[in-house]
Amino acid sequence: MGLLLGVGLDLVFADPRRGHPVAGFGGAAARLEKRIYGDSRARGAVFTGLCVGTAAALGVLAERGRRPVARCLLTAGATWAVLGGTSLGREGMIMARRLEEGDLDGARSRLSHLCARDPSGLDADALARATVESLAENTGDAVVAPLLWGAVAGVPGLIAYRAVNTLDAMVGYRGVRYERFGWASARLDDLANWIPARVTGLLTVLAAPSVAEDGARRAVAESWRILRRDGAAHPSPNAGRCESAAAGALGVRLGGANSYGGSLEIRPELGDGRKPRVEDVRRAVRLSRAVTAGAALTAALLALLGRRRGTRE
Repeated sequence: MGLLLGVGLDLVFADPRRGHPVAGFGGAAARLEKRIYGDSRARGAVFTGLCVGTAAALGVLAERGRRPVARCLLTAGATWAVLGGTSLGREGMIMARRLEEGDLDGARSRLSHLCARDPSGLDADALARATVESLAENTGDAVVAPLLWGAVAGVPGLIAYRAVNTLDAMVGYRGVRYERFGWASARLDDLANWIPARVTGLLTVLAAPSVAEDGARRAVAESWRILRRDGAAHPSPNAGRCESAAAGALGVRLGGANSYGGSLEIRPELGDGRKPRVEDVRRAVRLSRAVTAGAALTAALLALLGRRRGTRE
């Protein structure tokens, strides 16, 4: 009940503009980084362990001794704090409107809310592709993964997962400063998302009828086919599962050349369809929302099964 209520709170309130708990965690992590930073994997591992361990411990303490109603409300609050599905969908719709209006400068300036890709020089279709890819990948990170961790580990799982994901965004990118120090955060994020990314792929296959253009069965079959064929082609061990399933469901072809901070990356193409167009952005938002609904039901079912098993034992 707490997980479902938290999803409802996210639908109504989305992320707060000020005083977000995740932003508070990020600020504390940044201060700790200044104290212990060193160009080594060992220091990075200590930094990651302290941040994630503290977050998980706070979750354990918060849950301990709570009555059922209080625990439900606590879970709801924690779920709302770590979810980003509604804000993700809103960003997608902002991009859709700006692209539909021909406001390319506005769309380029807004793309940073979804990904770190360099938007300069991107035309409307390239911006649409970047948005579709980001919506597919971030649905796994911002919705499916936290809900699954909450289902199996309660409030500690919710908070610890968001801590891991936040650290990856802060220090996990490969660069001169974080190539060694951020290694532990990046690898832990890969591990924490390994199962959720594959669940995201499966939920996307099931949600394919919500965006079908040539029949529901065909959309499901194509999404499943592309997921199986192209899911492992992406350089990320997890993002490819989310993006390939979305490519099949939407009937588009994702991947290609991406620029990040002046560095050009050529990524394998995912899917057999046409290149994404502006009108596909709204479809990608609809698909993300359908996956969110499926993830909420899946997480609630897992939590219920775990509760019944615990009661029998």
